[in-house]
Amino acid sequence: MKIVVLDGYTANPGDLSWEEYALLGDLKVYDRTSEDAVVERASGAEMVVTNKTVLSRRAIAALSSLRYIGVIATGHNVVDAQAARDHGVIVCNVPDYGTAAVAQAVFALLLELTNRVGHHSNTVIAGKWSAARDFCYWDFPLIELQGLTLGIVGYGRIGRAVGRIAQSFGMELLTVGRAATSQERNEASGGAAVDDLFERSDVITFHCPLTPETNRMVNARSLALMKRAALLINTARGGLVEDQSLADALNQGLLAGAGLDVLSVEPPALSNPLLTAKNCIITPHIAWATQNARRRLLRIGADNIRAWQAGTPRNVV
Repeated sequence: MKIVVLDGYTANPGDLSWEEYALLGDLKVYDRTSEDAVVERASGAEMVVTNKTVLSRRAIAALSSLRYIGVIATGHNVVDAQAARDHGVIVCNVPDYGTAAVAQAVFALLLELTNRVGHHSNTVIAGKWSAARDFCYWDFPLIELQGLTLGIVGYGRIGRAVGRIAQSFGMELLTVGRAATSQERNEASGGAAVDDLFERSDVITFHCPLTPETNRMVNARSLALMKRAALLINTARGGLVEDQSLADALNQGLLAGAGLDVLSVEPPALSNPLLTAKNCIITPHIAWATQNARRRLLRIGADNIRAWQAGTPRNVV
């Protein structure tokens, strides 16, 4: 059976192995594939694996041999799932591989905002400490996490992992379930409605899916509810944030800082207002990308294929 990996580079830029996949069929791995090239490259393949390359209704209909689509990611909106069902194609994703990595990244962003380690290291290397009159200096207020309230929007696997780490720092928790609708309360300790969470939190971190209800939930109205000293972290989906509204809040001092691993359009245009916003730290969608997490991602993706070949598909979307 023929297996085509359409965009293997981000998951495996060369530091991991595709051997498990090669054992499951006649394997061809492409680093990247444009949407226009999908049909040509996947022609004759029974199994197609994608990370972010789109498999549209047109492509699925044109691939007459296709029986299985493996999404090596948690989000599966790159595949027209209804078209796959209409053509008898199974679609499987990898729902839980990066929990530890993303939770760690949340605190990498948060600690940079509160301790400014990278900034101060750069100033030392540039000679500022050598020229200082005192034994120490700091260019930003240094903020303790202990006693602060962390609002977690989306209290699923990742949200709970973030909460456990936060509690080890001595933070208090407010949580809203994964749907994150305006009135939703969950049963976890500290459960809150969204507006209440925005008003009361010192730090807000997002771990909910992007849905019509959560699209641009960070907007001028919700940002106006937040404390001026509050910090915002987003490692979930860029579409949760209205870019211009967040940039305005940061530039006007209505919010103390933001740490973002995702943006509404990726890669971003140079004109994206968040790229020049005050106290905004941005990383290039790498919260998921530790080597261990990517190794788990590939392994679970291969396990999904094995399960499908055995007639017992798992992680079907």
